[in-house]
Parts: sequence; C-alpha cells; structure tokens
Amino acid sequence: MLRRIVLLLLVALPLCAADPVPLPPPPRPGPPEPVSPATINAALDRGIAYLLKNQNKDGSWGTAERTKDLNITASPLGSHLAFRTGCTTLCIAALIDTGGEAEETKKAIERGEQWMFDNLPKLKRATPDELYNVWGHGYAILALAKMHARLPNDVERKKKIADLLRGQYEMLTKFESVDGGWGYYDFEVGAKQPAASSTPFVNAMMLCSMHEAKEIVAPPERVVKRAIESTTRQRLPDFSYLYGEYLKWSPQAGINKPGGSLGRSQACNLALRQWGDKKVTDQVLIDWLDRLITRNGWLDMGRKRPVPHESHFAVAGYFYYFGHYYGALCIKELPADKRAFYQDHLAKIILKVQEQDGCWWDYPLYNYGFSYGTAYGLLTLNACRR
Repeated sequence: MLRRIVLLLLVALPLCAADPVPLPPPPRPGPPEPVSPATINAALDRGIAYLLKNQNKDGSWGTAERTKDLNITASPLGSHLAFRTGCTTLCIAALIDTGGEAEETKKAIERGEQWMFDNLPKLKRATPDELYNVWGHGYAILALAKMHARLPNDVERKKKIADLLRGQYEMLTKFESVDGGWGYYDFEVGAKQPAASSTPFVNAMMLCSMHEAKEIVAPPERVVKRAIESTTRQRLPDFSYLYGEYLKWSPQAGINKPGGSLGRSQACNLALRQWGDKKVTDQVLIDWLDRLITRNGWLDMGRKRPVPHESHFAVAGYFYYFGHYYGALCIKELPADKRAFYQDHLAKIILKVQEQDGCWWDYPLYNYGFSYGTAYGLLTLNACRR
C-alpha cells in the first residue's frame, strides 16, 4: 500500500511543479474619445478649490465628524490622527503636483507642511489591534519626497524633511509585521512587533512611496526586501493578489479573484516593477489597465456603499480611487506611444464621478473620505495630462 502511494506521488509531482496554464487575456477596451486639456484643467481647478475651501484651520485636512451607525473602528485619539495624517499628506502631494504655483495654493501647502512638521513625530500605533498609523507614515513619505523637490534651494528645510523621512522609516520598521510588510489590524496577538496579516496593497503603497523618496534617504534594505517578498508571495498566476496573507488557504475567494483584486493589482504590480521584478512586464500592466477600464462597473458598484466589502467580489468603496490612482501611475511606466489611449480612458472615468462641489469621494469614512478622495482624484487626473 505504501509503495502504491509513493508511486502515485511521483507520478503527480511533475503536474504539481508545472507552470500554471496561462489565463485568457481580459477584454480590450475600444478607442477612447479624446479628452481635451481644457476639460481636465477645469476639473483640476474645481478639485483644488474644494481642498482650499475645506482645509482645517490648523492646516490639516479631514475630521472625525459626519459619523454614521456603521463607523469603522477608530479609537481616539491615535487612529483619528492616523486618518488625518493620511488625508493631509495626500492633499499636500496633490496640491504640489497640480496647483503649486498659485499664491493661494502655495499658502495652503505651507500650512499643511507646517502641520506635518508639528504632528508627524506624534503619529504612532493607536491600540494593540489598530495600526492605521501605517497609512499616515506611508503617504507622509510620498508627500515629503514632493516637498523636498518643491523648494530645492532651501537647505535647512531639505535637511528637516530628510530627518522626518528617517523617522517614518524607523516607525515602519518598528511596526512591520513579523511576516514582513504591513497590515493595519493585529487581531492575533497585539505584541510589540505586530503579528498583523501583511496586506499586499499596503505593502505596495509603502514600496511606491519609498521608491519616490529613495534618492533623498534610502529606506532600510531589509524592510524593503521583506515587503517585496511578502507581496510576491501573495501574487496569483494571473497577477491578482490576496487581500491579506490570512487568505493564503483560500486563494479562490472572491476578493482574491480579478474582480476582487481590480482596485489593488495596479498598485502591487507597479511596486514590484519599480523594485526590479521582471515578471511585471508592459503586457501585465496593460492587461490590468484593460480590466480596470472594461470591468470598471465592479468597482463602481462598491463606490459610496457604507459597509466595507459588501459589494460584489467583496469590493469595498475605498478601493475605488486608490485603484485608479495607481492605475494612472502604471500608465507612466508604458512606452510613450501607448500612454494616450489609457490616459483618455482613465480621465473620462474620473471626470464622470467628480461631484458638483468639485470633490471626489468613494467611502463615507467620517469626514476624511472627501479629502483623500479629492486628493486621489487630482493625482489621477494630473497623470492623465499629456
């Protein structure tokens, strides 16, 4: 009997070791209707005006107001400082990229930067199980990189920014998951080093931000390596990604399939490509841009729903602008002759969902969703300009 089992295993071994069967390509979108620069600029102006009007008196963006009965767990004050930091840093990045030369915008950026200088050193883990601070640290790195380039001749300011970057790296090293990468909840142990389930889209956000800042201050090599390994480990053959490492035994759960990964694969593919993964080819980026465009309805059906993951494929509202922003950055990775096609497609999607008051929002996260959504919208549209 034992001999028979061994023979069966030997016969099956080549099948297990073989490469997975290639999946059929996604639907290809048709030719887009060209979007004029004037149309994009007008939408950008409205979004910028919204952020200027809704900046808090202390220079930050986002508040804990506009609550509902289905609020995401957020312990005061730490988790709300994390949300506000994430919003503020994204808004600063967006304003620097899209409207940094106007006098009123410069003043708003300066007030936001001062808030960052004062509050970034205070950002830390709120409770043993809430690690929303990782979002604040990650997007602070992105904003700091853009701030460093904004006033290149101010040596003292650049030194201060470099010191803050080192501080963010130190905090991300401290709150790195034991498995590498980062999660934003630790429901396992609540230990000093989190046992959080590493989430590829958080890892991707960190890796993309660190890539933007690495010429100013290099991120810790070990932390980057472990985040890359964690993200790669959770990649499926079709370049969908697990929502988190806790789902490794359920790879075919809806949230891990292309429909569920539709707003997350762009960031993960971009991050791994930026850090040298040769498997993420132009064709991989194109396939996932095609999915983002032709299957956009799967994301749109989750937009503005108040319960996380209640939509098809367990899509949450807050996947929406996150996915389009990193999709726009993927376009920049393509050869120049392939970019305009996707820029026009993506611009049309983002223009269609801008609100009457100029903002963009995808999820009712207290009063933070309107700020981060508008920042993502601005950054995305800006990347769609030729």
